[in-house]
Amino acid sequence: MGEGSGLGATFLLGFLGGLIALLTPCVWPIIPMTVSFFLKKGGGKSSAIIYGISIIVIYLTLGLAVTAIFGASALNALSTNAIFNIFFFLMLVVFGASFLGGFEITLPSSWNNAVDKKASSTSGLLSIFLMAFTLVLVSFSCTGPIIGFLLVEMGTSGSIIAPAVGMFGFALALALPFTLFAFFPSWLKSAPKSGNWMNRIKVTLGFIELAFSLKFLSVADLAYGWHILDREIFLSLWIILFSLLGCYLIGWIRFPHDEDEYDEMGEKIINQRTSVPRFFFALGSFAFALYMVPGLWGAPCKAVSAFAPPMSTQDFNLYKSETVEARYKDYDSGIQAAKAEGKPVMIDFTGYGCVNCRKMEAAVWTDERVKEMISNDYVLIQLFVDDKTPLPEPIEVMENNQPRKLRTVGDKWSYLQRTKFGSNTQPFYVLLDNEGNLLTSPRSYDEDIDAYISFLKEGLK
Repeated sequence: MGEGSGLGATFLLGFLGGLIALLTPCVWPIIPMTVSFFLKKGGGKSSAIIYGISIIVIYLTLGLAVTAIFGASALNALSTNAIFNIFFFLMLVVFGASFLGGFEITLPSSWNNAVDKKASSTSGLLSIFLMAFTLVLVSFSCTGPIIGFLLVEMGTSGSIIAPAVGMFGFALALALPFTLFAFFPSWLKSAPKSGNWMNRIKVTLGFIELAFSLKFLSVADLAYGWHILDREIFLSLWIILFSLLGCYLIGWIRFPHDEDEYDEMGEKIINQRTSVPRFFFALGSFAFALYMVPGLWGAPCKAVSAFAPPMSTQDFNLYKSETVEARYKDYDSGIQAAKAEGKPVMIDFTGYGCVNCRKMEAAVWTDERVKEMISNDYVLIQLFVDDKTPLPEPIEVMENNQPRKLRTVGDKWSYLQRTKFGSNTQPFYVLLDNEGNLLTSPRSYDEDIDAYISFLKEGLK
């Protein structure tokens, strides 16, 4: 997959996040009030356009700031850095608990008041921009966790401009309704009214953020070898979370912010009915939970393979291995074995926190032709660049005319990849003869099976 298509997916992820943020209690009720203000003030359409552009500028600036603060190399390292992944895990747990109603994440009220006061005392473009900035601040308790989740995903994608592209998609989705309703005010009459359905969306997002937080904890667990979140434990937690989500959508569980519903006479409805859309969403959640159950006994569960720990962490497996198992995880021992067997070498530079690596293993390495060629024609060496196992002794090297020390196994393999093959992205596949000479151009993430087979055949030639 090229960088363009990857950025397209990032934009769509951000746009989807913006659409979801629109439907939260902090944003949706503000739309009719803001549009009505523009229409009453005069010049409503032009003001709404400026307002929408201001929202885009604010969030786009946030995306650019993330890139500027961390830099390209740091953004790529985040996806496999265990300490950062622990931080992301804790952050998503806090965001998830906030969405479930445990507490509100809000910015200081003095910020809101200061910006709102400034907007009231100014006019023209600056006034409209400050109104948009007020929206960003006021809605932070709902949009903050979504933005945080998106920036974590985009920041660890390996692309330097991904945060900016994603935030542009998010802001565009958030800004469109304000502009469209100003151009077509009659649409407001048919728009859904505010209600408890918005809180249900927040709670659903809370469950999803808790589920994805486990992915980041899994990265740290694998990198440090703690073995507290092996594959069956991970799947068990996901099964429980999505089962509970189904129970919530059906109406069997209620959280602090869920409001009671009343009939036309003002009487509290004791036996509240489940709407048809909620029923189907609950059905999907229960079905997804049930789909993962066989994974507790080793089923591949390809739909979640990019997030779950690798099959090698499974303690009890009734299924035949679906993918290729690497015999060597050390470069020198793998080369020695290749010499003894008279075979070429395939190096897989990978990472415990590399989502695209897991996707390749699930989508490409499970193909019988690929699996047979790697297993029979090559000696596979799998090198984890985020392995935090300490080296017996630090290795002193020179890189870019600067001395540095390699302290962990992952440091050693990352240095090898950078200096010998000029790359620092994962997955990265290299075909060598058993003397260490390159056989063909290396290959990165691309789920085209036929192209991958051609790559393997080219090495054998």
